[in-house]
Amino acid sequence: MAVELLKFITDAAAIASLAGCLYLIASMRVLQRFMRIAHGQRRASNAPQPVSVLRPLHGADPGLYENLLSSCDQSGVSAELICGVQRADDPAIGVVERLRADRPDHNVSLIVDPTPHGRNRKVANLINMLPAARHGPLVIMDSDMRAPPDFMSRALGVLAEPGAGLVSALYRGRPADAGFWSALAAQYINHGFLPQALLGERLKPGIGCYGAGIAMERETLEAIGGFAAVSDALADDYALGEAVCKLGKRLVVAPLLLDDWLVEGSFADLFRHELRWLLTIRSVAPSGHAGLLLTHPVALALIAAVVGAPSPISLLGLPVALLVRFGMVRAVDHALGLERTPLWRVPVRDLISFAVYVASFFAKTVAWRDHQFEVSRQGRLIGGGDRAR
Repeated sequence: MAVELLKFITDAAAIASLAGCLYLIASMRVLQRFMRIAHGQRRASNAPQPVSVLRPLHGADPGLYENLLSSCDQSGVSAELICGVQRADDPAIGVVERLRADRPDHNVSLIVDPTPHGRNRKVANLINMLPAARHGPLVIMDSDMRAPPDFMSRALGVLAEPGAGLVSALYRGRPADAGFWSALAAQYINHGFLPQALLGERLKPGIGCYGAGIAMERETLEAIGGFAAVSDALADDYALGEAVCKLGKRLVVAPLLLDDWLVEGSFADLFRHELRWLLTIRSVAPSGHAGLLLTHPVALALIAAVVGAPSPISLLGLPVALLVRFGMVRAVDHALGLERTPLWRVPVRDLISFAVYVASFFAKTVAWRDHQFEVSRQGRLIGGGDRAR
């Protein structure tokens, strides 16, 4: 009985690894096509369109100044930048003050307001910032995102298309320091998350909403009940998109990329952040979360090779999976205009990703910044946000 079980596990893992290799090839092709479209589309400059840019902040990570500066140096728009923090001693305040000194001709506001609104602290920050926004079009960007100069004009151009209710942008990962864990975090974005998201959008267009960079009209936000409607959601971007869809409006992923400048100081930080992302997926799309098993062909091939009696398919599976993975990584790096990833880091990154994936089936709490929450089956944050240990 035990021998038969081991044989079943070996065969199942080997077949799943092969399916995962086909998945990697498909996701690579979709990413290459997306980048050709992104490079080929440029929006003609018209009269500058007014827009309010909301950037909730927490701490002063490396690259924050450049990230905020990219919101000022935008073509084709007249943007006001609104930054928000929830503590009077937040180090981000100094960065914003430096930006204001360097760009005295640009409208840069700073909101310091600790008022809580629900358990999602990013959303609470946005609620506190919104009254300062003077314009109808809104762009919401995470603090670690850096925008190309034409990002806002192109995003607002897509938003102006008939039926569009919310436009979001995907992103590539870049390490903000020379640390090993920051480099691995960027690998996860570039060789895991981004191709997965693009393939998902290709198979089921119009359902993705990515909170790193969002453009929407204020009247649309008000129609769904404002940011307060998603103030307890772990996946606030997904909840926002779902609410917009209920209005009969479309979600559009724009053909452009932001740059996510990542900092991870340790393995624990990396594991904790990526576990939160996977718990977010599990909370909003349980079947999709389970299907992510196929995105780990190298780990699956390794399982097939070490479990049970060796067979031709189990012995060949690992080198095949590694070759496909190496080829996919090289092709993605080229398409994204990135430096070539050292191949020795690829299996290291893949095995860590698989460990986080396995852990995501058992975890019940998430660490967000310096607080810890439980997550309900409906994807809502529970508890008062105890300090993470």
